[in-house]
Amino acid sequence: MNARGILAIYRFEMARTGRTLMQSIVSPVLSTCLYFIVFGAAIGSRITEVDGVSYGSFIVPGLIMLSLLTQSVSNASFGIYFPRFSGTIYEILSAPVSYLEIVIGYAGAAATKSVILGTIILATAGFFVPLHVEHPFVMAGFLILTSITFSLLGFIIGIWADGFEKLQIVPLLVITPLTFLGGTFYSIDMLPPLWQKISLLNPVVYLVSGFRWSFYGAGDVPVIASFVMSLVFLGICLGLIAWIFRTGYRLKD
Repeated sequence: MNARGILAIYRFEMARTGRTLMQSIVSPVLSTCLYFIVFGAAIGSRITEVDGVSYGSFIVPGLIMLSLLTQSVSNASFGIYFPRFSGTIYEILSAPVSYLEIVIGYAGAAATKSVILGTIILATAGFFVPLHVEHPFVMAGFLILTSITFSLLGFIIGIWADGFEKLQIVPLLVITPLTFLGGTFYSIDMLPPLWQKISLLNPVVYLVSGFRWSFYGAGDVPVIASFVMSLVFLGICLGLIAWIFRTGYRLKD
Protein backbone atom coordinates (compact mmCIF):
# COMPACT_ATOMS: atom_id res chain seq x y z
CA MET A 1 0.00 0.00 0.00
CA ASN A 2 1.48 3.34 -1.13
CA ALA A 3 0.61 5.46 1.89
CA ARG A 4 2.48 8.50 0.55
CA GLY A 5 0.52 8.42 -2.71
CA ILE A 6 -2.79 8.20 -0.85
CA LEU A 7 -1.74 11.03 1.46
CA ALA A 8 -0.73 13.24 -1.47
CA ILE A 9 -4.16 12.90 -3.11
CA TYR A 10 -5.90 13.28 0.24
CA ARG A 11 -4.00 16.44 1.17
CA PHE A 12 -4.60 17.99 -2.24
CA GLU A 13 -8.35 17.43 -1.96
CA MET A 14 -8.50 18.71 1.62
CA ALA A 15 -6.53 21.82 0.59
CA ARG A 16 -9.16 22.46 -2.09
CA THR A 17 -11.75 22.62 0.69
CA GLY A 18 -9.77 25.41 2.34
CA ARG A 19 -9.82 27.37 -0.92
CA THR A 20 -13.58 26.91 -1.30
CA LEU A 21 -14.56 27.21 2.36
CA MET A 22 -17.69 29.29 1.67
CA GLN A 23 -19.05 26.76 -0.80
CA SER A 24 -17.91 23.59 0.99
CA ILE A 25 -18.75 24.36 4.62
CA VAL A 26 -20.34 27.76 5.26
CA SER A 27 -23.07 27.57 2.63
CA PRO A 28 -24.44 24.11 3.66
CA VAL A 29 -24.41 25.11 7.34
CA LEU A 30 -26.31 28.35 6.63
CA SER A 31 -28.84 26.48 4.47
CA THR A 32 -29.44 23.98 7.26
CA CYS A 33 -29.90 26.83 9.76
CA LEU A 34 -32.59 28.27 7.50
CA TYR A 35 -34.36 24.88 7.52
CA PHE A 36 -34.31 24.95 11.31
CA ILE A 37 -35.77 28.45 11.39
CA VAL A 38 -38.44 27.91 8.73
CA PHE A 39 -39.55 24.37 9.54
CA GLY A 40 -38.91 24.54 13.26
CA ALA A 41 -40.83 27.79 13.72
CA ALA A 42 -43.51 27.55 11.04
CA ILE A 43 -44.34 23.84 11.09
CA GLY A 44 -43.10 23.14 14.59
CA SER A 45 -45.70 25.51 16.02
CA ARG A 46 -48.41 23.26 14.50
CA ILE A 47 -46.77 19.85 15.00
CA THR A 48 -45.69 19.72 18.61
CA GLU A 49 -44.29 16.17 18.76
CA VAL A 50 -43.48 13.22 16.51
CA ASP A 51 -42.93 9.86 18.22
CA GLY A 52 -42.61 11.65 21.54
CA VAL A 53 -39.91 14.03 20.27
CA SER A 54 -40.39 17.75 19.66
CA TYR A 55 -40.66 18.48 15.95
CA GLY A 56 -37.61 20.74 15.91
CA SER A 57 -35.47 17.98 17.42
CA PHE A 58 -37.11 15.32 15.25
CA ILE A 59 -35.91 16.89 11.98
CA VAL A 60 -32.27 17.29 13.08
CA PRO A 61 -31.09 13.80 11.95
CA GLY A 62 -32.90 14.20 8.63
CA LEU A 63 -31.35 17.60 7.96
CA ILE A 64 -27.88 16.31 8.80
CA MET A 65 -28.45 13.37 6.46
CA LEU A 66 -29.69 15.71 3.70
CA SER A 67 -26.46 17.74 3.84
CA LEU A 68 -24.36 14.63 4.23
CA LEU A 69 -25.71 12.89 1.13
CA THR A 70 -25.61 15.91 -1.18
CA GLN A 71 -22.19 17.15 -0.06
CA SER A 72 -20.57 13.70 -0.14
CA VAL A 73 -21.70 13.20 -3.72
CA SER A 74 -20.76 16.72 -4.82
CA ASN A 75 -17.31 16.74 -3.20
CA ALA A 76 -16.29 13.37 -4.59
CA SER A 77 -17.71 13.94 -8.07
CA PHE A 78 -16.02 17.32 -8.52
CA GLY A 79 -12.81 15.96 -7.03
CA ILE A 80 -12.34 13.27 -9.69
CA TYR A 81 -14.02 15.14 -12.56
CA PHE A 82 -11.58 18.06 -12.62
CA PRO A 83 -8.50 15.86 -13.22
CA ARG A 84 -10.38 14.25 -16.10
CA PHE A 85 -11.43 17.65 -17.43
CA SER A 86 -7.90 19.10 -17.23
CA GLY A 87 -6.16 15.91 -18.39
CA THR A 88 -4.11 15.44 -15.21
CA ILE A 89 -5.92 12.15 -14.60
CA TYR A 90 -3.36 10.51 -16.92
CA GLU A 91 -0.53 11.61 -14.63
CA ILE A 92 -2.35 10.01 -11.70
CA LEU A 93 -3.03 6.79 -13.63
CA SER A 94 0.64 6.55 -14.68
CA ALA A 95 1.93 7.25 -11.16
CA PRO A 96 2.99 4.35 -8.89
CA VAL A 97 -0.39 4.23 -7.15
CA SER A 98 -2.99 1.51 -7.55
CA TYR A 99 -6.64 2.03 -8.41
CA LEU A 100 -7.56 1.22 -4.82
CA GLU A 101 -5.19 3.90 -3.53
CA ILE A 102 -6.66 6.47 -5.92
CA VAL A 103 -10.18 5.70 -4.68
CA ILE A 104 -9.09 5.83 -1.04
CA GLY A 105 -7.45 9.23 -1.58
CA TYR A 106 -10.37 10.90 -3.36
CA ALA A 107 -13.28 9.23 -1.56
CA GLY A 108 -11.50 9.46 1.80
CA ALA A 109 -11.08 13.22 1.44
CA ALA A 110 -14.71 13.68 0.38
CA ALA A 111 -15.92 11.54 3.29
CA THR A 112 -13.77 13.50 5.74
CA LYS A 113 -15.28 16.78 4.54
CA SER A 114 -18.78 15.36 4.96
CA VAL A 115 -18.09 14.10 8.49
CA ILE A 116 -16.70 17.52 9.45
CA LEU A 117 -19.76 19.19 7.92
CA GLY A 118 -22.16 16.82 9.69
CA THR A 119 -20.41 17.46 13.03
CA ILE A 120 -20.64 21.23 12.56
CA ILE A 121 -24.36 21.02 11.69
CA LEU A 122 -24.96 18.80 14.72
CA ALA A 123 -23.24 21.33 16.98
CA THR A 124 -25.13 24.20 15.33
CA ALA A 125 -28.47 22.43 15.85
CA GLY A 126 -27.89 22.57 19.58
CA PHE A 127 -28.37 26.34 19.44
CA PHE A 128 -31.86 25.92 17.96
CA VAL A 129 -33.35 22.84 19.61
CA PRO A 130 -32.61 20.56 22.58
CA LEU A 131 -30.63 17.53 21.46
CA HIS A 132 -29.97 14.15 23.00
CA VAL A 133 -27.97 11.41 21.27
CA GLU A 134 -29.05 8.14 22.84
CA HIS A 135 -26.56 5.95 20.95
CA PRO A 136 -23.51 8.13 20.12
CA PHE A 137 -21.36 5.29 18.75
CA VAL A 138 -24.14 4.13 16.43
CA MET A 139 -24.64 7.74 15.34
CA ALA A 140 -20.93 8.11 14.56
CA GLY A 141 -20.97 4.78 12.72
CA PHE A 142 -23.89 5.79 10.49
CA LEU A 143 -22.30 9.20 9.91
CA ILE A 144 -19.02 7.68 8.72
CA LEU A 145 -20.58 4.80 6.79
CA THR A 146 -22.99 7.08 4.93
CA SER A 147 -20.24 9.59 4.14
CA ILE A 148 -18.00 6.86 2.69
CA THR A 149 -20.80 5.22 0.70
CA PHE A 150 -22.04 8.41 -0.95
CA SER A 151 -18.50 9.64 -1.54
CA LEU A 152 -17.97 6.45 -3.54
CA LEU A 153 -21.21 7.19 -5.40
CA GLY A 154 -19.93 10.70 -6.11
CA PHE A 155 -16.67 9.22 -7.41
CA ILE A 156 -18.68 7.07 -9.83
CA ILE A 157 -20.70 10.08 -10.99
CA GLY A 158 -17.49 12.07 -11.51
CA ILE A 159 -16.17 9.31 -13.77
CA TRP A 160 -19.46 8.95 -15.63
CA ALA A 161 -20.09 12.66 -16.24
CA ASP A 162 -18.76 14.15 -19.46
CA GLY A 163 -19.83 17.71 -18.66
CA PHE A 164 -20.53 19.99 -15.72
CA GLU A 165 -24.28 19.62 -16.28
CA LYS A 166 -24.16 15.87 -15.64
CA LEU A 167 -22.37 16.44 -12.35
CA GLN A 168 -25.53 18.13 -11.07
CA ILE A 169 -28.13 15.75 -12.51
CA VAL A 170 -27.93 12.99 -9.90
CA PRO A 171 -27.61 15.24 -6.79
CA LEU A 172 -30.39 17.61 -7.91
CA LEU A 173 -32.81 15.23 -9.61
CA VAL A 174 -32.24 12.02 -7.65
CA ILE A 175 -30.48 12.41 -4.27
CA THR A 176 -32.25 15.56 -3.04
CA PRO A 177 -35.81 14.47 -3.97
CA LEU A 178 -35.28 11.01 -2.47
CA THR A 179 -34.00 12.61 0.73
CA PHE A 180 -36.97 14.96 1.01
CA LEU A 181 -39.29 11.98 0.42
CA GLY A 182 -37.29 9.77 2.75
CA GLY A 183 -38.68 11.00 6.05
CA THR A 184 -36.42 14.01 6.54
CA PHE A 185 -39.26 16.23 7.78
CA TYR A 186 -41.82 13.61 8.78
CA SER A 187 -42.31 10.04 9.92
CA ILE A 188 -43.60 7.69 7.25
CA ASP A 189 -46.11 6.47 9.87
CA MET A 190 -47.91 9.77 9.21
CA LEU A 191 -48.60 8.68 5.62
CA PRO A 192 -51.56 6.60 4.35
CA PRO A 193 -50.86 2.83 4.37
CA LEU A 194 -50.29 2.65 0.60
CA TRP A 195 -47.71 5.45 0.65
CA GLN A 196 -46.00 3.87 3.65
CA LYS A 197 -45.37 0.77 1.56
CA ILE A 198 -44.20 2.83 -1.42
CA SER A 199 -41.84 4.82 0.84
CA LEU A 200 -40.10 1.59 1.86
CA LEU A 201 -38.83 1.33 -1.74
CA ASN A 202 -36.86 4.54 -1.15
CA PRO A 203 -33.37 3.54 0.11
CA VAL A 204 -32.89 6.92 1.79
CA VAL A 205 -35.72 6.05 4.22
CA TYR A 206 -33.47 3.40 5.75
CA LEU A 207 -30.53 5.80 6.07
CA VAL A 208 -32.57 8.57 7.70
CA SER A 209 -34.41 6.12 9.95
CA GLY A 210 -31.23 4.45 11.19
CA PHE A 211 -29.58 7.79 11.86
CA ARG A 212 -32.67 9.05 13.70
CA TRP A 213 -32.76 5.85 15.77
CA SER A 214 -29.25 6.62 17.04
CA PHE A 215 -30.60 9.91 18.43
CA TYR A 216 -33.94 8.92 19.92
CA GLY A 217 -34.08 5.11 19.92
CA ALA A 218 -36.97 5.05 17.44
CA GLY A 219 -37.17 4.94 13.66
CA ASP A 220 -39.49 4.13 10.79
CA VAL A 221 -37.74 0.82 10.10
CA PRO A 222 -35.65 -1.52 12.31
CA VAL A 223 -32.09 -0.26 12.80
CA ILE A 224 -30.71 -3.60 11.56
CA ALA A 225 -32.53 -3.07 8.24
CA SER A 226 -30.97 0.40 8.00
CA PHE A 227 -27.50 -0.99 8.65
CA VAL A 228 -27.93 -3.81 6.12
CA MET A 229 -29.22 -1.39 3.47
CA SER A 230 -26.17 0.85 4.04
CA LEU A 231 -23.82 -2.11 3.57
CA VAL A 232 -25.67 -3.27 0.43
CA PHE A 233 -25.38 0.18 -1.13
CA LEU A 234 -21.70 0.33 -0.14
CA GLY A 235 -21.13 -3.04 -1.83
CA ILE A 236 -22.86 -1.88 -5.02
CA CYS A 237 -20.68 1.24 -5.20
CA LEU A 238 -17.49 -0.79 -4.62
CA GLY A 239 -18.54 -3.21 -7.35
CA LEU A 240 -19.16 -0.41 -9.85
CA ILE A 241 -15.81 1.23 -9.08
CA ALA A 242 -14.01 -2.10 -9.53
CA TRP A 243 -15.70 -2.50 -12.93
CA ILE A 244 -14.75 1.06 -13.95
CA PHE A 245 -11.05 0.53 -13.28
CA ARG A 246 -11.04 -2.97 -14.75
CA THR A 247 -12.55 -1.79 -18.03
CA GLY A 248 -11.08 1.74 -18.10
CA TYR A 249 -14.56 3.20 -18.57
CA ARG A 250 -14.27 6.97 -19.20
CA LEU A 251 -10.66 6.89 -18.06
CA LYS A 252 -8.83 5.81 -21.18
CA ASP A 253 -10.90 7.70 -23.76
